[in-house]
Amino acid sequence: MPVLFSCHTPRQAGNTAPGTGTEPEREYRSSEKRTNDIVHTRLEIRPDWEKQYLYGKALLTVQPYFYSADSLILDAKGFDLRNVALIPDSGSHNPEQALTYVYDSLRLHIKLDKTYYAGQQYNILIEYVARPNELKVKGSEAIEDAKGLYFINPDGKENDKPRQIWTQGETQSNSCWFPTIDSPNERMTQEIYLTVDTQYVTLSNGLLEYSLLNNDGTRTDYWKQNLPAAPYLTMFAVGKFSVIKDKWKDLEVSYYVEPGYAPYAKSIFGHTPEMLEFFSGRLGVNYPWEKFSQIVVRDYVSGAMENTSAVIHGEFLQRTNRELLDETNEDVVSHELFHHWFGDLVTCESWSNLTLNESFATYGEYLWNEYKYGREEADYAANGDLSSYLYSSKTNEKLVRFYYNDREDLFDVISYQKGGRILHMLRKYVGDSAFFASLRLYLESNKFNTAEAHQLRLAFEQVTGEDLNWFFNQWFYGSGHPELVISYNYSASLKKEFLVIRQQQEPLFRLPMAVDIYSNGKPVRHYITVAHRTDTFSFDLSARPDLVNADAEKMLLCKKTENKTPEEWAYQYQHAPLYLDRYEALDQLSPAPIYHYNRKTSEFTALPNTSGNDSLTEDIIAKALVDPFWNIRRKALRSINVKTAGSQGVKEKIISLAASDPKASVRSEAILVLAKYFGGDSSLATLYKNAINDSSYHVMASALHALFLANPSMAFQMARSIENEKQLNVVKAIAEVYAREGTEEQFVFFEKNFQRLKLSQQQDLLHSYVPFLLKCLPETTIKGISPIENMIARGKRPEIKEDGIRALYYLKNMFVKKIKDGGDRKKNEIASEKEQEGARKTLEAINATIARLRKAEQDPVVLMLYNSLEKAR
Repeated sequence: MPVLFSCHTPRQAGNTAPGTGTEPEREYRSSEKRTNDIVHTRLEIRPDWEKQYLYGKALLTVQPYFYSADSLILDAKGFDLRNVALIPDSGSHNPEQALTYVYDSLRLHIKLDKTYYAGQQYNILIEYVARPNELKVKGSEAIEDAKGLYFINPDGKENDKPRQIWTQGETQSNSCWFPTIDSPNERMTQEIYLTVDTQYVTLSNGLLEYSLLNNDGTRTDYWKQNLPAAPYLTMFAVGKFSVIKDKWKDLEVSYYVEPGYAPYAKSIFGHTPEMLEFFSGRLGVNYPWEKFSQIVVRDYVSGAMENTSAVIHGEFLQRTNRELLDETNEDVVSHELFHHWFGDLVTCESWSNLTLNESFATYGEYLWNEYKYGREEADYAANGDLSSYLYSSKTNEKLVRFYYNDREDLFDVISYQKGGRILHMLRKYVGDSAFFASLRLYLESNKFNTAEAHQLRLAFEQVTGEDLNWFFNQWFYGSGHPELVISYNYSASLKKEFLVIRQQQEPLFRLPMAVDIYSNGKPVRHYITVAHRTDTFSFDLSARPDLVNADAEKMLLCKKTENKTPEEWAYQYQHAPLYLDRYEALDQLSPAPIYHYNRKTSEFTALPNTSGNDSLTEDIIAKALVDPFWNIRRKALRSINVKTAGSQGVKEKIISLAASDPKASVRSEAILVLAKYFGGDSSLATLYKNAINDSSYHVMASALHALFLANPSMAFQMARSIENEKQLNVVKAIAEVYAREGTEEQFVFFEKNFQRLKLSQQQDLLHSYVPFLLKCLPETTIKGISPIENMIARGKRPEIKEDGIRALYYLKNMFVKKIKDGGDRKKNEIASEKEQEGARKTLEAINATIARLRKAEQDPVVLMLYNSLEKAR
């Protein structure tokens, strides 16, 4: 499963009991009982574009798991069954034998011809038609849909979208297109005969053994995987892809992209061979599968998926070299590759143990960043994971969860971000040598099999010789996190430094950590363990230390407050060695501004921050603006306030960063800071105009925004000159300019982009599009309602529907007001009857659109939104 994207609010754990507002009692979820074992699956499949069906023939080689069995239960969702039969072994002269079965559209119960015993294999033939679009299934936070098989643009009517077919198996959706025991503790080898039109390329697990041209204009590709894997990891994809070949040692490495992105494929995926080398060496276990392919598909329901030897990525990964300057998504590539050890080679025994898949894949991102770009880059990303977890609504969830309502709810900040940070703490506790030796033992002991978290613990205990139940009990099987209050006090009379750490939360945690004490510019490291409500540690020192730095490795998963003085934070910034030391110090020295809300004017005013030492803060911010790590420079820019911006030399430093910082995100931020505090400075217009030609799209977008504040007419002309750019940030920046300065002529720009962009991207344009429509003539406004209606009608995600509906009601309310005020376009100007009539017609069109959408809407939550907006009007 992919990196968990944070583009929308995480789902609450479990479901809410109807009418109560409370969560129902969760069920205990055991591992799936194994009665029969599928040894091998052979599929012959042929997709039907027109019907969006899959015609299939499955031959399953099965044996009892341990106890004897006279029946077989398979997951098979929404099939039209044509034949269920027992097939004799090769060499046998017995005929095919039809079998009795019961099918409830979800599970197929087959009565076998006799009782079979452990070790006795039998072959079951099932001929069927899969009809995924007729299924009613739901996905999760990480996976938007769960029908298993997807036909993209099947009739070819969407000119800007290729025709594709692809699958998504996790959690238990592959049984929507082939019969299987759809459980993570099942494993099988497989072969797939996939018949498609000759114009299409295919991809599946394992190796392409051969392709056979048929007499009807089709081709059958034969894919075979000889190594056993869980059924949810089976995949196939069909489409017009360019295939770019690469290599690691003697292993086939390949990248499947749309032809337009073929020149950029090695820029997108080019570090893959190096990742294979690094992970294989770091783990001491070579990449285990027959090949490694990656394919990018349209309209994917997840971020990416770690199918054995054939990863699927969403289209966001396709970028030009210029787009890659702003974001590479190497974290996604490394995440999915690391899964081929943790998730594919060793698979979680049950979804309750999902941490063994997703927490490790998340930590794989850290390991790659640390190796390739250094610890500061790795710690930057890890700190983002920590923040995602701490600010989520699910901090009381356990990492290993045997009680839950829906397995899809487990794909969350607990399994991903929290789990990755827990593995980092474990690494820091046992040390690198023991950590990676333990992982190697875990992988080798459980390869091509399943595991639960206890087996991970046992591997670590075998290597380290230490009982680690305390660690696993509190972090894997317990919930929550420490909330620490840390105080420092030096006693001159006793010549001792006292470190007091109080745990505010329940239950209490055991927390080994390093403490660095700085005296005369030199640190001395000490090791302590916090285990009680309040722990006091003393250190003999002849004089007050310059700094005491608890959790010196910055590895704890916790919330904490510390009573360091501004001088101590400044010392930490300048002397402690880690990125997180400097980030933490800068964060404490430049707290977020406090705002006062004026009820009469409905405005917020920033109040001066009287805490701390202003001159010291300004000095540290000035140093941070030239820090060697890019995110410290960016954070320093974000820490600037009105007073700091006016300090001597600060503006010049910001201009320098905007013009020449090597990191695009810093240049972009510097431009935004200049726009915020010096927006009306026309002397900056040339800087902004030059930055619109920057190699980075993010810088380009920020520059256009800034130029608009400095010189609106120049910004409008620049926007017109670049309006054919397709990168979303640039499109949004142009839209903002057109919303203020545009005329009817610019409607074509909005129309074209609403046709081209995905629904979630259209959502980003609404805040500019609606004000633009209010400036247009009635016939243009009426025409412009259609894209919003389309967005609401097609939107699956609630936030897309909600934003579209709110946009319609905003337009409605503005035209109601316009009519009420006499249709005025300008204050104190009496509108003509023609303008009044135009406003009435526009309002009628908006009301008709709302009525159509309400009538078609079936989601009760969305209907409640309509009702509330009608009342609020």
